[in-house]
Amino acid sequence: MFENLSLPHLLMVLAVAILVFGPKRIPEIAGSMGKGIREFKRHISEAGRIDSADENTVSRTESREAPPGGGEPKRLL
Repeated sequence: MFENLSLPHLLMVLAVAILVFGPKRIPEIAGSMGKGIREFKRHISEAGRIDSADENTVSRTESREAPPGGGEPKRLL
């Protein structure tokens, strides 16, 4: 997917980002993206530990109550 991404392409993306967001906002955006990725990885690893710790527990989808009126929920599309 990113095989054709070269240095000029990266510089162009960086220049557009600086024009759109400004040089002061780029570190803030990168920091918040890094925090989001770390939190996502932490939640994924916690979910893996919880699932593998006790395989005899009821899954989250099985423990939910049936929607009111019984049957399947209404589809929007």
